[in-house]
Amino acid sequence: MSPAAAHATVLALNSGSSSLKFGLYRADGAGVEMLVAGAAEAIGSGQARFIARTADGKELACEEAPVANPEQAVRRVARLLAESGAPAPSVIGHRVVHGGARRVHHCLIDAAVERDLEEAAIFAPLHAPAALAVIAFARQHFPGVPQVACLDTAFHAGMPEVARTLPIERDLAAAGIRRYGFHGLSCESIVRQLGDGVPGRLVIAHLGNGASVTAVRHGRSVDTSMGLTPSGGVIMGTRSGDLDPGVLVYLMRARGLGADGIEALVNARSGLLGISGIASDMRALHDAEGGHADARLAVRMFCYAVCKQVAAMATALGGLDCLVLTGGIGENDAEVRTAISRGLAWLPPFETRIMPAQEEAQVARHAWALAPPVRSKPA
Repeated sequence: MSPAAAHATVLALNSGSSSLKFGLYRADGAGVEMLVAGAAEAIGSGQARFIARTADGKELACEEAPVANPEQAVRRVARLLAESGAPAPSVIGHRVVHGGARRVHHCLIDAAVERDLEEAAIFAPLHAPAALAVIAFARQHFPGVPQVACLDTAFHAGMPEVARTLPIERDLAAAGIRRYGFHGLSCESIVRQLGDGVPGRLVIAHLGNGASVTAVRHGRSVDTSMGLTPSGGVIMGTRSGDLDPGVLVYLMRARGLGADGIEALVNARSGLLGISGIASDMRALHDAEGGHADARLAVRMFCYAVCKQVAAMATALGGLDCLVLTGGIGENDAEVRTAISRGLAWLPPFETRIMPAQEEAQVARHAWALAPPVRSKPA
């Protein structure tokens, strides 16, 4: 069977720090077709929820039930697929936030790849442990099914030296300490949706609990706001974004914070939560803005930080033809979008588009392309 005629059933797993999104796709050379999609949300909390629907919108699950860890989330996904009569996956694709210096392209997962991903986990402590746990459990639950690592860093692998190099000692750069960039699968999905109409000077703002801004020239990443880790760039839900490194040195010397304390501060207690003191979720901050000055400040600072990064990326591109807003906030928060538009009104005219991030579909495409040539037969 030629690759163009081959088919596969791909299970795409997108693990976050406290969520697991999934999609089951029928894939072939013409593209991917979603069969079932859903998510386990607020994993490990008292507000855990599991939802799933078919491609035509039929609800398969909408339940509030304990989901203690990523393994339980994968088990629930597997049970849902079995109960719904969906075809078994012939390949599984995983969104992996950081592959480290050795893994900068999407790849089949074998023992060597998994070792490299484990080594790179130090760069993405909010995301990597959950992704590794999901990979391990998927191997146990779907024995013999090939698995593919789809890296958020891959889209940015070709950034020019001037953008990827950090201003540090050269021997550190040689050891892989550089700007990697993230939300690459989201950016890929935007470029794919734009197709032949992708503008020469495009800025993609992926705005959600994690947020980044990327400069794309003729479909290729040339600069991005996140750096070595997903902690830098714009203000995020609980992450600080860019921060004077002297602040961290001060906290180490004057407050006695070690590596764990610094990590907890910049990744879990900063950003919108740190500024407002009440919430990391933009919806909750909007609800509180009327009577809470720090909630208002958090929203204003977020929009301000995004505007500064968009302007920086327009500089990297030598101008701006189109700004795409995507991610949970970018797609759904009209108030934030309006504030960003006002903040960028001084720029020469450019198109603004709101587009969905289709990360799971991108995972499915890459998994199909990289899976071994033996495909499942079409239903």
